[in-house]
Order: sequence, then structure tokens, then C-alpha cells
Amino acid sequence: MKVLFVSLGCDKNLVDSEYMLGILRDTGYEFTDDENEADIIIVNSCCFIQDAKEESINTILDYGRFRTDDNAKCRALIVTGCLAQRYAGEINKEIPEVDAVIGTTAYDGITRVIDEVLAGEKVKRLESADRMLIPEAERVMSTGGFYSYLKIAEGCDKKCTYCIIPKIRGQYRSFPMERLVKEAEGLVAKGVKELILVAQETTLYGTDIYGRNMLPELLKKLCLIDGLEWIRLQYCYPEEITDELIRVIKEEPKICKYIDMPVQHASDSILKRMGRRTDCNELRSIIRKLRKEIPDIAIRTTLITGFPGETQEDQEILKSFVRDMKFERLGVFAYSEEEDTAAALMPAQIDEEIRSIRRNEIMELQQEIAFRHAEEMTGRELYVMIEGRLADEDIYVGRTYMDAPEVDGMIFVDCDREVMSGDFVKVKVTGANEYDLIGELCDESA
Repeated sequence: MKVLFVSLGCDKNLVDSEYMLGILRDTGYEFTDDENEADIIIVNSCCFIQDAKEESINTILDYGRFRTDDNAKCRALIVTGCLAQRYAGEINKEIPEVDAVIGTTAYDGITRVIDEVLAGEKVKRLESADRMLIPEAERVMSTGGFYSYLKIAEGCDKKCTYCIIPKIRGQYRSFPMERLVKEAEGLVAKGVKELILVAQETTLYGTDIYGRNMLPELLKKLCLIDGLEWIRLQYCYPEEITDELIRVIKEEPKICKYIDMPVQHASDSILKRMGRRTDCNELRSIIRKLRKEIPDIAIRTTLITGFPGETQEDQEILKSFVRDMKFERLGVFAYSEEEDTAAALMPAQIDEEIRSIRRNEIMELQQEIAFRHAEEMTGRELYVMIEGRLADEDIYVGRTYMDAPEVDGMIFVDCDREVMSGDFVKVKVTGANEYDLIGELCDESA
């Protein structure tokens, strides 16, 4: 039987999707991208913010027509992931086309659920959000083969007031280090050259099972894997960035001089209302230390505008912070009011239009900073991972150490000889086009 699988949401959800694909493959299912050929359609959903929730619901409804069309092959529509965990009852009630919902910690039973659906049952399979699910199946790669995400922990204990994740994904729980190293070795053996470490919070890795922060130790072990070129860190909370972690990033050549460090705001009053663990002075201090110890570091962050109680003065503090910090990479979200969160019950909710206006102000400010930074890269020589080629042109597309896939920029490389996707080549930057760089191949290659 053929399965069409749709993965929505974050990279951590994508790892779950790849495990589910592995379970299905090992059971004998085949995969298809053609909904008209699919016997089973699975949507791994997201509901982190309102936009993600709407995308998930619209995707489910779109595929639902293949369950009501008498001429369609589809015999089962299954919803997994965060939306299923959070709204299983509502999905069953409001979207009758859905045959089964499977929560975030129950997907290891996906083949049994399919069997039950094909036998004519409606299925709701949920486990505790705190369940430690360690699937045995080997993942099916969905990222093209040269980079892959390594999810090192599940859940979160921070309880930021705007975030629903702890209720959906449970408390923080690290995966054992020996398992992660083995998984990483297997990925590299398949051709992966860049590992991107992800979790709800990577910087707390190991504190729950080893009694102390073990991210530096994990990084050092991963650096020993032959054939691995790059290791990239995402979702690092600023208060957990230790001197030891900075030293490992600085000293290990395989670790990209790049860190994704969501700070969310810079006004002390808003940071406190958000339940964050740092104030503005501490954030500035951490960023200064990172830049001093690792001069070429690229810092990515995310911000939220329009949080309940945010004043125009708070917005000006945030704009000043962005001007001063000059982040190489930055994303901004207008606050999304999520039910069952503390922030949703706070007074002084901000009008949606004002949230968006403030978001746009920050993005315009960051655009100037990003364009200037890209122009300043002219003349530098950088190693680039090639990811593809423009059709009918001698132009290749790649990423530098400063760019994570999907969220950051690209570099377009003028090259008169053939290189392969996944190759590392040395490129001289010759210019910039807004967020992206332009370069030419150097004589020397990696």
C-alpha cells in the first residue's frame, strides 16, 4: 500500500516524521507524492502559533476530500503531531474525514493504528506528553541527504508564559548520549555532512539524566566522527550559554561559528512578563562575550512584538537593542495569543494591527543591518556547502557557515567546472543581493 506523508511545522517535528517514515518502510509500505495514488494519507501537524494551527487544519481539510470522493483510492486519513496531541477530541468531532489521531508520544504505534483504521475503526491514540519515546526504526531522510537534524532532547521545563509547548511536548528529557552518537554515525555513513542539533532547548542537554549540562561533551564526541564536516547549534537559551560551551564552539573546527539564540525581547518588563530568565543587561553581556571569544560568530535570534502590556517605550527599547546588537540573522513574530497559556489571560492585550506594525518596524530595521552585513562580506573567502545548481547556468547555490537551511540566506557561486551537491568548495565573495551573497569559486577547494 502507498502512503502520502505531509510534515508540517518545525525541524523537531520533521525528525518525528522521518522516524514514522522509517517505521512504515520497515513494515512494507511504499511512499508516494501523488494524492490520487495514496491508499493512506498522514499529516504530521503543528499548532505552535495560530498561523501554524490554521495551516495544519487547512491541510487536513484539503486532504479530507480524498476520503469523501468515491473515486479516490484513499482509505485512511491520519493526523499526528502537536495538533493531534492538543485537539484530538475536537478533530474527531469537527473533521469526520479524519480516521485516526495519534499524539506526539504515540507515533511508534502508527502501523497498528493503520491496521485498526483499515478494519473499520475510528482511532484516537494518545500517550502522556511526558512519555520518553525512543523509536527503534532507522529514519528515512527527507532533507536531501547532505544535512540532517539531530534531535537531542524532547519537551521543555521553561514555561514561558506565551508558549504551549510544555503542555504538548511534556517536560524536558534528554536522549542518551550513546544513542545520539550512534545515530549521528549512521547519518554520516549515509552521506550526511552537516548535523544540526535541535531540541526545544539544546543548551540544557543532559541535566535531567546526567545531573549536569553535557552539551559540550556531546559536541566533542560528535566532532570525532569521520566524514562529518559541520555541526550547527540551534535553540540555545541565552542563560544556559556557559563559558565551557563557548570554548568548545571556539576550539572545535567542525562546529560552525553560528548560534541560534532566541531572546524574544529586550525590555526588562516584557521579559519578566514572558517568564524569561534574563534581563536586557544580561543579554547584552552574553552577546558581547560571544563576539569577543568568537569574533566571526553569526548570531541568529527571534523576537516577539505586541506581547500583552507592551508599550511604545518597550518597542523603542527593542529597536535600540536591535540597532546595537546588529544580529547577523533575525526573525520576528507578531505575538500569537494561545489558549491555555498564562499570557492569553493577561490584561492589556495588544491589537493585532499594532502587533504587526511593530513587527514590520523591527524587520525593516533588521533589513538594513542584514544588507549592510552582506555587503561587508565582499572580498572574504568562505567554505560553502553546495546544495544545487541553477538550471542551464554555471551558477551553483550553497550555504556558508552563517546560514542554516530553510531560515537563513544562500550564496550563489559562479563556477565554470562541475561540482556535486554536498561538496564543500572555497568561494570568494564578490557581492551581495539583499540577504544573499554572490561569489566565485577559488582555485582551492575543500
